[in-house]
Amino acid sequence: MTLVITPQIGRRRFLAGGLTATGALLLPTRLFAQAGQGGLVATPAQTAGPFYPTTLPADIDNDLVVLRGSDARAEGVVAHVMGRVLGLDGRPIAGAEVEIWQCDAHGRYLHPGSVGSRPRDTAFQGYGRSTTAGDGTYRFRTIRPVPYAGRTPHIHFAVTAPGRPPLVTQMYVAGEPQNAADFVYRGIRDPRQREAVTVPLEPANGIEAGALAGRFDIVLGVLG
Repeated sequence: MTLVITPQIGRRRFLAGGLTATGALLLPTRLFAQAGQGGLVATPAQTAGPFYPTTLPADIDNDLVVLRGSDARAEGVVAHVMGRVLGLDGRPIAGAEVEIWQCDAHGRYLHPGSVGSRPRDTAFQGYGRSTTAGDGTYRFRTIRPVPYAGRTPHIHFAVTAPGRPPLVTQMYVAGEPQNAADFVYRGIRDPRQREAVTVPLEPANGIEAGALAGRFDIVLGVLG
């Protein structure tokens, strides 16, 4: 059975749709690639996982490395992730809300169910939000994602825009050896969609010394 997401489903309920009653991951049985003009393919939907924050942090801006009012800086390698939110026709989508969440450098999420042998990095925001500009652009300053038990490095994304189906997906790092064994990544059957969520992170020359940068364009499908 395929879960149909409609605009009437609230964000919290939609994001929680990737979980069973026991908190296990629930993956779609099939992924369909919507193709648009100019060869664009809709970004594949993926599970939200069990670690979307139960309570959002007080600071929910697009810089996850430094918390407002704190001098502490998150551990890990700084990564600037940027891109555009587009329609299948290639036109930019302004006013789309883009959310991200990921684990810290210790492999811990901003979630009470995320446990581990190392304490959570309290200087890492763990969650961020940005609204796309008129040209569809968004930008986040975060850390390079790290692996944890059972998963390759990744960043969760949720995108909502008026008149478009909501999307939850994940961004992966190109060249990570764990990608090939990651069951969520392998679940993307269409090679074009898999390539679309696999992002090279390279030195952020001219942006921030010692940091990395990557471009992740997100293509939203159409309401069915």
